[in-house]
Amino acid sequence: MEQLPTSPGERPEETDPSRGPAYTASAVVDEEGVVTEWSEGAARLLGYAPDEVVGRSAGHLLSAPAGDAERYLPPEQDRWSGTLALRHRDGRRLERGVLAHRRTSTDGRTRWSLVSAVAGGPGSGRPAAVQEWFVQSPCFLAVFDADLRLLSANTGMERTLSFTEAEMRGLRLPEIAPDPVSEETERRMRRVLESGEPQRVQAFAPTTGASAEHGWATSLSPLRDADGRVCAVVVAAHDRTGVEVQKQQMIVPEAAHSRIGTTEDSTRTAQELADVVVPQLADFAVVDLLEPVPHGGRPPEGGAREPVTVRRTAVRSLAEAGAPARVAVGGTAVYPALSPPVRCLAEGRGAVYGTADPAVARWVAEDPGAAWVGEDGAHSVMVVPMRADGVTLGVAVFSRRLRREPFQPEDLSLAEELASRAAASIHSAHRSAREHTSTMTLQRSLLPQKLPDHAALETASRYLPAGTEAGVGGDWFDVIPLSGARVALVVGDVVGHGIRASATMGRLRTAVRTLADVDLPPDELLTHLDDLIIHLSTDEGGQSGDAEAAGGIGTTCLFVVYDPVTRRCTLARAGHPPPAVVSPEGSVYLLDVPAGPPLGLGGLPFETAEADLPEGSVLVLYTDGLLQPHERDVDEALDSMFAALARPAASLDAVCDRVLTALLTHPPDDDVALLVARTRALHADKVVVWDLAADPSVVGQARRQTTEQLTSWGLEDAAFVTELLVSELVTNAIRYGRPPIQLRLIHEKDTLICEVSDASSTAPHMRRARTFDEGGRGLLLVAQLAQRWGTRHGAVGKTIWAEQSLVEL
Repeated sequence: MEQLPTSPGERPEETDPSRGPAYTASAVVDEEGVVTEWSEGAARLLGYAPDEVVGRSAGHLLSAPAGDAERYLPPEQDRWSGTLALRHRDGRRLERGVLAHRRTSTDGRTRWSLVSAVAGGPGSGRPAAVQEWFVQSPCFLAVFDADLRLLSANTGMERTLSFTEAEMRGLRLPEIAPDPVSEETERRMRRVLESGEPQRVQAFAPTTGASAEHGWATSLSPLRDADGRVCAVVVAAHDRTGVEVQKQQMIVPEAAHSRIGTTEDSTRTAQELADVVVPQLADFAVVDLLEPVPHGGRPPEGGAREPVTVRRTAVRSLAEAGAPARVAVGGTAVYPALSPPVRCLAEGRGAVYGTADPAVARWVAEDPGAAWVGEDGAHSVMVVPMRADGVTLGVAVFSRRLRREPFQPEDLSLAEELASRAAASIHSAHRSAREHTSTMTLQRSLLPQKLPDHAALETASRYLPAGTEAGVGGDWFDVIPLSGARVALVVGDVVGHGIRASATMGRLRTAVRTLADVDLPPDELLTHLDDLIIHLSTDEGGQSGDAEAAGGIGTTCLFVVYDPVTRRCTLARAGHPPPAVVSPEGSVYLLDVPAGPPLGLGGLPFETAEADLPEGSVLVLYTDGLLQPHERDVDEALDSMFAALARPAASLDAVCDRVLTALLTHPPDDDVALLVARTRALHADKVVVWDLAADPSVVGQARRQTTEQLTSWGLEDAAFVTELLVSELVTNAIRYGRPPIQLRLIHEKDTLICEVSDASSTAPHMRRARTFDEGGRGLLLVAQLAQRWGTRHGAVGKTIWAEQSLVEL
């Protein structure tokens, strides 16, 4: 590209841009940075004629070294503004503010349009007539100082208030136009001064000369000084025409979508309805809900010929000091028979009345609570039912006093739409509350009502439902007595919330108890539970769009078995947090347990871990809801829990309360289940073990040893039954099992346990012997004599056990 000429030559006439009228300098630059258009204003500003610039690089017009045009006109933006240092033809540097816009033509070519405003001489600034234009503005304007006294008013405001500015200057609005509307507007202006936030009102003062179909749209805005302090309020009012009223009726429902039904609080929703209607549609609104809340779709019994009792839920009035403000909120009211509200409830549709209507006059005469209709000067009344899903929830009553025009059919249609939206929200909140109550009842009924008193463990627990709108989840815990004086502890967390999660939790808890009752090891129990969840998900997948939540895929579980004889803890977990242990000395640590996958994934193994726990150790099992307040830092949550556990506590209940207090500073976002257990031990004085030879002659010896041991325990009354049980169990082990054979007696509190173990894995089955059968009656006899009995398989062989209750002896 050729350089731009800098020597004097044929060029536009030099002019001083600071003299004469203002003008605009403009140019067009293509994507390559080449000037394609050059205006007369640009030639006047920089002194270059069009033929000296067009077709040449725009970079040479810059006072700074020319470079890539994209440096100034970034390709990723469609508009740009800033200051450019330009070079005049005579070499002078000019700094100009420039606006640039990217434009793409129909031929696909992109160009940048650049413009710069060049101010003119002294006569081109802000004209002195601006103040006069303020006076002539079609918008009615008035400025009030910090004491809310008039400083200035334009012609329109003078006309509206029927006084000249000189007559009104220094007066407050209620002094200029004494009226409740003026007082309300002044209260709003004072709020603007205090908060610095604009306010919206409808009528700002009683007006003269306005037709009935006209109204006002008024804004109250703060005026600030150079330091940002609010020092005055400007009142700007627009006279609305009937067309604007129709436009507002289109806008009000749109605003209602964001302002009605923001919470599940029915009282709040009713007040939101009243706040939207007043002042947009009416001057006064009252919302009454039926008591009690109806569940069916029928209107009040008795139709329109019986009084109806309602709870006054919300009231809103423009005239806060007038009669409507005396309507009590929160109390009950009784609408008389045949009154407009009762007719509205019975017929399920709204209606508009004049206050001179006989139905309204009779209502006011019979109902002292309706005295506001006559006392406050209302001239038009509208009643609208609150209905949703065919259920009548209540009635809303609106009136007009400040507006001279009565309610129209389009107003009734709009009010019914707003009331319907509020009713839908209230109905949904009531339904959610009922569902929450049902879910809580189900959840509580499925959890243990009382933890068993067991010789192996002392236990305490806590359950806290979620405090969010998601509702109750599927967290659960259980304490399950096992054979051999052992006990199982289980904590689980079902995915999802609500009644489906609680129902799934109930299924899983039942399955865990069933599987634990057959003495499965923890890893095998979780494998069976994993299969169960997969089947549940498959069965419910066709009935629910969320098959995983329905079947419980992703559920976590921790299963722990504690043996007080060996003081050994055997446990496995499926995606669940590991348990914490507090040693008798007060140290706190987590048990190292392989994590395992959450339940329902299938095909992945679970591993069992073992740990020896000294007597007096405390096991702490919990769900992840306990850690959620610290979910961004699990280590911090664990530190808080460890600190709470390390402090001595008088009881396990105190331990539970201390942990919850330390970790939960607000209602939890998810359910919390907490199970705490202190280990006990059965010492040698409560347990005896004998190794027996595989010889039928040892059966009598086993009976004698049993009788001697029971005598030393002071259980002579149980000797006869126990001898029979030992005889049958030892005989079966010798006849059908394999050596080694072992007999163990356990005396725990009020229970006597007799166990016979052998190396055979074949489990016996009880059957009913026929009349001439010589065998088959042994296990039937055991079942009759023992409180409960069963078979427990080990790594090698099996154990047949029988429990007797010593309480009945």
